Amino acid sequence: MIRKSGSKGNGSPGDKTADKDRGADPFLEDRLRMVHEQIRRRDVKDPRVLRAMETVPRHLFVRPEDISVAHADSPLPIGHGQTISQPYIVALMTELLEIEPDHRVLEIGTGSGYQSAVLSLLAKDVYTVEFLESLAVPARKLLASLGYANVHVKAGDGYEGWPEEAPFDSIIVTAAPETVPEALAGQLKEGGRMAIPVGSYFQELVLVEKTAGRLHEQKVADVRFVPMVRRGK
Repeated sequence: MIRKSGSKGNGSPGDKTADKDRGADPFLEDRLRMVHEQIRRRDVKDPRVLRAMETVPRHLFVRPEDISVAHADSPLPIGHGQTISQPYIVALMTELLEIEPDHRVLEIGTGSGYQSAVLSLLAKDVYTVEFLESLAVPARKLLASLGYANVHVKAGDGYEGWPEEAPFDSIIVTAAPETVPEALAGQLKEGGRMAIPVGSYFQELVLVEKTAGRLHEQKVADVRFVPMVRRGK
């Protein structure tokens, strides 16, 4: 069972703020439709998550040649063998974390920075680690140019997490290791939550909760992510 945030607001397509912004944002209708048809109908209900998904300009985080399909119900390639996740999966994993405004979140797998941007609207700070410097550098520049000042990006080995900034209230992993990395489990706060795909060819999205120093895992859905790689492998 996914517990819902107590935050107020409905984040619906009829939102007055959204109405006001329609003229200035040519992709707003696409995002509202994406959230209504792909996310809300699949039972993602947290109003803050829905509003973040309606707000972040997804079309800016895909390749120029993919802008016309930026809001499609599927992952898209972003180069270097990596992808930007399907909108529903982004929303589902974000909701699982139950992020509060004072939370510090660790993301493993920055990619183009889209998931980071969504998280930034919900948390106090987002620390995101990307294995490929060729993705980390442009993601950092793009996020900064769009004003996501609470997102901190570094290139590094995701298996190691970000120990200098630990512990974290939440951790989200957007590539699949075969098991939950020990270092990430150690960097999760007591009472914290981690959303992570686990497996090789067959993968499961798992919600990990830390209680009394122990990890409790719950399968959420069958998924397909790129493999999580590590330094020297």
